[in-house]
Amino acid sequence: MEIKQLITFSHAAENLNFTQTAKLLNFAQSSVTAQIKALEDEIGKPLFERLGKRLILTEAGHMFKQYAEKMIRLSEEAILAANGEEEPTGTLTIGAQESQCTYRLPPILKEFKDAFPKVKLIFKPAHSDEMARKQLMEGALDIAFIMDKVRPEGSLRVEELIKEELKLVVAPDHYNSILSLEDLKYETLLLTETGCSYRIMLEDSLKSAGVYPLDKIEFVSIEAIKQCVIAGLGVALLPEMVVKKDIKEGRMKEFAWATSDSQLFTQIAWHKDKLMTPPLEAFIRLTRKIYLSESEL
Repeated sequence: MEIKQLITFSHAAENLNFTQTAKLLNFAQSSVTAQIKALEDEIGKPLFERLGKRLILTEAGHMFKQYAEKMIRLSEEAILAANGEEEPTGTLTIGAQESQCTYRLPPILKEFKDAFPKVKLIFKPAHSDEMARKQLMEGALDIAFIMDKVRPEGSLRVEELIKEELKLVVAPDHYNSILSLEDLKYETLLLTETGCSYRIMLEDSLKSAGVYPLDKIEFVSIEAIKQCVIAGLGVALLPEMVVKKDIKEGRMKEFAWATSDSQLFTQIAWHKDKLMTPPLEAFIRLTRKIYLSESEL
């Protein structure tokens, strides 16, 4: 049983796709298949099975995954110790929008700091996806969370993490029914900053329909937008993760939003030439795991 095989298995267990695993690790797909087969032969049980076109972990695969991750982490620690370092140190600079920092990243950060207590984390606000991409290209960020449509990337490695649903929300006592884009003409739109992907989607949809709302207010903070929605100041289009609890508890109500065919995904990105240190690789693996578990809920 080799560490290389364990790393391959760990990636395959996270994304459940041998082709994607091969791309991530710069292997031929046949190499990924051979490494998994060698592990299964040594263990004596299958780690994956196919249900139609879906690849899933077997019960043995779920159990082995926990031990594989421990062995990978222990191997990394052993190499560092042999080089005179007891624990990884250094800094990770992460770019993320306010919604990610508030609603998605805390469990990732908690688990990461438990594993790498001496690694310093620095957060830089990424108010637009273009800003995050620019900072990655310039080396100002080690890694960034981007909420955008899937599109080709040149010098960046970008992975989809989870599909984001958008909600058009108002105060619970809002007096108008919003049945179409035309109904937004006389509403006050509460908008995020210019460059935000879902603001662009809303404005593009309105423009295509020939609708030009008379009143707009722009905010830096999503939390400020939420409070203004609750207070009855206007209408906002926000990610479901931001407003799900407020809708459930009656502080907001939603109207159907199905005017765009575009799909929005939270993605993780880094420069393809970035030096992949053990903490950075561990952060990416942990992010995949946390987002995958959320998508299965």
